[in-house]
Amino acid sequence: MESVNCQLSTVNYTKAILNILTQDIKYLQGVGPNRATLLANDLNIKTVGDLLAYYPYKYVDRSRIYKINEIDGTMPYVQLCGQIFSFDSIGEGRNKRLIAHFADGTGTIDLVWFQGIKYVAKNYDCRKPYIVFGKPTVFNGHVQIAHPEIEPAPEHLKTQARTTGNLFEEGALNANLQETEMEAQPTMFKGLCPSYNTSEKMKRSGLTSASMAKLTANMFKLLKESLPETLPSYITAQHHLMSYDDAIRNIHYPSSPEALRHAQLRLKFEELFYVQLNILRYVKDRQLRYKGIVMGTVGEQFNNFFYQHLPFQLTEAQKRVIREIRADMKSGRQMNRLLQGDVGSGKTLVALMVALIAIDNGCQACIMAPTEILAEQHLDTLREFLGDMPVRVELLTGSVKGKRRTEVFRDLVAGEIDVLVGTHAVIEDNVLFHKLGLVVIDEQHRFGVAQRAKLWMKNSVPPHVLVMTATPIPRTLAMTLYGDLDVSIIDELPPGRKPIRTVHMFDAHRLRIYELMNRELALGRQIYIVYPLIKETEKMDLKDLEAGFEEISRAFPNYQVSKVHGKMKSADKDAEMQRFANHETHILVSTTVIEVGVNVPNASVMIIENAERFGLSQLHQLRGRVGRGADQSYCVLVTKHEIGESTRKRIQVMVDTTDGFEIAEQDLKLRGPGDLEGTQQSGMAFDLKIANLARDGQILTIARDTAQSVITSDPEERNPQNDILWRRLRELRKSNINWGAIS
Repeated sequence: MESVNCQLSTVNYTKAILNILTQDIKYLQGVGPNRATLLANDLNIKTVGDLLAYYPYKYVDRSRIYKINEIDGTMPYVQLCGQIFSFDSIGEGRNKRLIAHFADGTGTIDLVWFQGIKYVAKNYDCRKPYIVFGKPTVFNGHVQIAHPEIEPAPEHLKTQARTTGNLFEEGALNANLQETEMEAQPTMFKGLCPSYNTSEKMKRSGLTSASMAKLTANMFKLLKESLPETLPSYITAQHHLMSYDDAIRNIHYPSSPEALRHAQLRLKFEELFYVQLNILRYVKDRQLRYKGIVMGTVGEQFNNFFYQHLPFQLTEAQKRVIREIRADMKSGRQMNRLLQGDVGSGKTLVALMVALIAIDNGCQACIMAPTEILAEQHLDTLREFLGDMPVRVELLTGSVKGKRRTEVFRDLVAGEIDVLVGTHAVIEDNVLFHKLGLVVIDEQHRFGVAQRAKLWMKNSVPPHVLVMTATPIPRTLAMTLYGDLDVSIIDELPPGRKPIRTVHMFDAHRLRIYELMNRELALGRQIYIVYPLIKETEKMDLKDLEAGFEEISRAFPNYQVSKVHGKMKSADKDAEMQRFANHETHILVSTTVIEVGVNVPNASVMIIENAERFGLSQLHQLRGRVGRGADQSYCVLVTKHEIGESTRKRIQVMVDTTDGFEIAEQDLKLRGPGDLEGTQQSGMAFDLKIANLARDGQILTIARDTAQSVITSDPEERNPQNDILWRRLRELRKSNINWGAIS
């Protein structure tokens, strides 16, 4: 009977916590309807539980109160205790500011407000002791703090003020408070204090980081009971993890720097663990549900191509990748593999050879590209590789219409087409295959999950899937973005390719840039010039394509100049790019639409204007448009002379290396996963609240290994000690986290 009562009390306790966490945020003390709307719209905080999971982005040490005579304009945030002894209002209208002269007996400092002046003048009194917190700066030779956080001093300091008279005259406040005095202070005046990200709209409405701290403090007043554990005890013990309750309380209000580190470790591990558990569980379910077409034969078409038509010797990396893919295709399970390789590494050749294995086993293959011009490029490349081999390759894009389209549909379902190359047109419901055995998806991040899944429905047994990307992905990011895919990497370039020389030049070096262009054009080469904007804008001082086109046309009157940008009609854009590919134009002025574009081996120079406006991965992709032939190629990164330190580092990485994987790692470190090109459709990585894929790779590896051991030891999810784990995963899947499956 005692155990039953214990179970009931646990259930009630969980319900009590649940009632608090699901409570509408507007009912939390200090919120109300207006602030609730702001929190919901700007931070997606709608319940107390949402606020609980809104972690601080940094912490400020408020364990010490400084003396004013210790302060200078180079210091970080400081905390002072003293009195306002007078106010001055200076200026009129928009230029009006309020200055409070603040003293603590060791000196004076100005507190300045440019906004909220009426509120400050009304609510803060002279001669009352206050705690002031902010960042000191120097203006006209005087130290000041603009828009400080200001609160009434703790009670014991008010008592001290009453017994000693005027604080700022007598110097009664001891700037180095004893520990006993610090213990008497409210939480926000001691130790590591949280700082929360807020929007500009929130700040204008008075909902600042300090206001958010007050709301979280009010939240913890409600949470008197411990929060229930969210990981099994054997996992927390194995990795020496802090309890969930302690972690949550210390992530908002750390009791010490060490406690903060333990809280961060616990919450990062948990976040990454459940992401990986979700992925691996999905992989397990898919493997149980879908058996793959067994392709055990390497037959006539593959061998004929390998021995008679192979255009050049395969690199060791290509051979390794083909072996990995072949092992998947004959295993009896459906292949889902990611093929990574830099531009020009030979991914298309690998895709063709894998398609020939599918053909040798009585199946058809489909290669899907994100744009018509890239699909046409694949078609031409495959036909050139195959030569006179009896393998039929056809194209299906939006431009294939009428009788030709009807013929493709008819021959495809009859099994007379071996390889279909196309855009998203291939996933339309009326496109039917005789027996689709292999799907190759190029630059897959440009296709949505639902689009890709439609290809699975084209055959009674789901086809093998090979996903290709020319954007090298750091290992930690790949484990999260593509965690359900096996990964193959082509990390060698074909023999004979010369590394692209990359140089950084400023606007003032324009004549040197033109000298390089003239030299290459005289040798019969072609040139790309990429601009960040199509037209000039008042808001941004950047080079624009339209002005650039006019300038280049005047500077190179003996050469044909064409232009391409995203606002052109598709047909016009494709026509201009085709003219460049046919060597009818010599200089192509463009925006980033050529990032994934035509293959022009004769193009030897890539000039990127305002290179400071582009991320590393995008710069690397653009650079990959050249260096496709045997000639020496060049990439010129043009920037303003005045660029920030982070931009300078980014440009230097491009100058120092052409290794796409090293560049991707540096990009992840410099910008974080949320900004990386082409990753927004991934689903999971960008819902991380505390883990950082650039810095937490070791934690991610441990979390994935732990999740894999759970899946292996409890495949049917029946182990009682994992009940808490599967329940938590279901809760997370129902939450606002985007747990969309990826494949």
